[in-house]
Amino acid sequence: MNWRYAHTALALCTLAFTATMVARLVISPLVPAITDAFEVTNATIGLALSGMWLAYAMAQFPSGVLGDRYGERTVILTAVGATAVASLLLALAPNIYVFMLFTVVLGAGAGLHYSVATTYLTKQFDDIGRAIGVHVAGGPIAGLAAPPAAALVGSRYGWRVGIALGTLAAVPIFLLFAWRIRPTEPLRPDQPIRERFAAGPLVDLLSRPAILYTTVLATLGAFSWQATASFLPTFLEVNGGLSTALSALLFSLYFLVHGGTQPITGALSDRFDRDTAAMLTMTAGVLGYGSLVVAGRSDAGTVPLIAAVVLVGLAMSWGAPVQSRFMDNLSEAERGAGFGLVRTVYMILGASGSVVVGTLADVAGWSVAFGLLAAVMAIGLVTLLANRLLRLGY
Repeated sequence: MNWRYAHTALALCTLAFTATMVARLVISPLVPAITDAFEVTNATIGLALSGMWLAYAMAQFPSGVLGDRYGERTVILTAVGATAVASLLLALAPNIYVFMLFTVVLGAGAGLHYSVATTYLTKQFDDIGRAIGVHVAGGPIAGLAAPPAAALVGSRYGWRVGIALGTLAAVPIFLLFAWRIRPTEPLRPDQPIRERFAAGPLVDLLSRPAILYTTVLATLGAFSWQATASFLPTFLEVNGGLSTALSALLFSLYFLVHGGTQPITGALSDRFDRDTAAMLTMTAGVLGYGSLVVAGRSDAGTVPLIAAVVLVGLAMSWGAPVQSRFMDNLSEAERGAGFGLVRTVYMILGASGSVVVGTLADVAGWSVAFGLLAAVMAIGLVTLLANRLLRLGY
């Protein structure tokens, strides 16, 4: 492959996404320490994390509008810079209320990146499924490194230092992106921003059958992703009987598989079709979450849990085919704000995954909580099969 500027853009957008994800993912392996420090329940931390993901979701549409108005480079740099600052403030939180506030600030700042960067990359590549798959893999790259690093640093120096790793990751990537990425021309520099928020065009876009159908699929995937990112290490430690270190290691394995399969499922969606690739991920989700529950209940040991984590990692690579499906149904002029809009919708709905699963774990136990995720993936699979078998045309 001959290296060109598009590949530089893809690499640095992926690293920028990695930085915004590191700051959010270092929280998950530190949940037990944070609940002990503030003397709160899993449901309370789940609420804080849901608030973070909700703010992240709500930033998607405005970020697309801002990208059209000011150019993608400016918005991406703002996202990475805001992530660095918010992560530092979160590490310094004196009580649970301030902690919850800064998780929301972190989510909003990090949320400015993804929609704008994805739209920017679709201008650079023809095979958008593969490009989106590589870009999405920035999250799993963060997941591979961040949880064990946070667990190690947190166990030695305290959870506050573990959370501050988000700032450490974001600052150098901010500088590198500012150095190597050229200024980008805004698509709509003169259009008043308030016009982009007019309700009529937004409702029309969301009500298109293909967009609405894809939004349902993405919501199911986002719900499961949020819950997994928030509580998989805790599930493995409490329900699976693993040590904190081993739970963090398997959380990294989850992200390794997740990251490694994103470009593959994206390429499969380019080579065959979006729904075939998406069905592969949903099937893996049914098997993976179901296996986690069974292995945890039976005290089967580490090997079955490892196999289940691998399947869950594959399941959460639904993003590449499903997000490519959105792009297929949006015109080039719509992709900036339009993709941000649909991401805001499905991520707001999916953000409830953390609080629902955290609360269900408190009330009914971790097996029931993760059993719900297997059911959610089954609904996604049935939805995809119905579209194909009944030839609904979505």
